[in-house]
Amino acid sequence: MAQQDPLFSQYMFNKLLVNPGYAGSTETFSVDLLSRYQWVGIEGAPKTTTLAAQTLLGNHVGVGAYFFRDELGPTVNQGFMATYSYRIMTRHGWLSFGIQGGFKYFDFDWNAINTEYPDQMFDPQEVRRFSPDVNLGLYYYTLRFFAGISSKQLLENEYGEFTSSNGASSFSKLKRHFYAMTGMLFPINDRMTFRPSIMGKYVNNAPVQFDFNASIIFNDVFWVGAAFRTEKAVVFLTEFNITKSMRLGYSFDLYLNELQSHNNGSHEIRLGFDIRQKGDRMKTPRYF
Repeated sequence: MAQQDPLFSQYMFNKLLVNPGYAGSTETFSVDLLSRYQWVGIEGAPKTTTLAAQTLLGNHVGVGAYFFRDELGPTVNQGFMATYSYRIMTRHGWLSFGIQGGFKYFDFDWNAINTEYPDQMFDPQEVRRFSPDVNLGLYYYTLRFFAGISSKQLLENEYGEFTSSNGASSFSKLKRHFYAMTGMLFPINDRMTFRPSIMGKYVNNAPVQFDFNASIIFNDVFWVGAAFRTEKAVVFLTEFNITKSMRLGYSFDLYLNELQSHNNGSHEIRLGFDIRQKGDRMKTPRYF
């Protein structure tokens, strides 16, 4: 009755995990390492780590891959997805079509379950399952605008087999997730640029969720912004370009619902690299 994909506040710089059409759009060899610790103070709260890399081959083909590990209580989801995209030039920008293929691995750590009293119904069994997966995405971008739609877990494979006390087997099932996003740049003056963006997420049996983001960029070096996530959460974001090829980002989520009194928010930190070939000069800063 909820989302199965990990949640990210800094999605605008980590879009390969959401839309395969993003591969190659930075026109560099880009690497992003992100770690998210959600609901600090709640035992067994989600912890997510991702490592993504993507680059452009020639002028039209983008390739990439990402690894993720998502922990929630005793459950562990991890996987690997390879990405291929093909882009075509339009009058004002690029239109990219992307596909991802790979696998997801589900595991359950019974050692994380402690029963206070002997429980005759507690019968640990091995719960491990590999599931192939496919994602599709369409991504359009210019120097100052982007928009994309994508769908993940298209195969809706079963994973995580469970056996009840009467011997019957049941499975968890991956559900299709749908994403839509857009953002734009608005120069304020020579030193400041305003960057709003929106992302919507939908999966069957869960509420539609929107992220409304707004950031201001100072001297193309320092970013500061905030976001509002429906289902009652406020996010504060910042990013600093350490060098022309290295970026450090941080976000803090503050919840305004019933969880507020039970946790200390969520932390997300990201380290990104844009590695350019020798002699290749950066034409514009990386805004998306």
